[in-house]
Amino acid sequence: MMKPPAASVDDYLSKLPADQRAALEVLRGQIRALAPEATEAISYGLPTFKLNGNLVHFGAAAKHCAFYPGAVVTQFQDRLKGFETAKGTIRFQPDAPLPPDLIADIVRHRVAQNAAIAAERKARKTR
Repeated sequence: MMKPPAASVDDYLSKLPADQRAALEVLRGQIRALAPEATEAISYGLPTFKLNGNLVHFGAAAKHCAFYPGAVVTQFQDRLKGFETAKGTIRFQPDAPLPPDLIADIVRHRVAQNAAIAAERKARKTR
């Protein structure tokens, strides 16, 4: 039986083991500081920051935490050695979080990417 989705980011985090909750709270704070105008939501069952669309997601699985910045993972591959990655996913252990400068660069990249997409959509509407 599937558990009901979290009602909020706080609700999602409250259900996690202490080590995962602490690691994801730090990540959440870093993202919030980098994109203060972004709003929090639950999307695809995961805590999500939205700014001109989905910005980044994060979450926890049985054996790891994950940061989901989307298809930009390959652009940062050289800085992700030691972390397990997939198409739009970076997995990490609560006791071995992602470096803050890497998170900053990824989030700034996603903010710029979403802003460019939003500007392009707006320009198409005004034609």
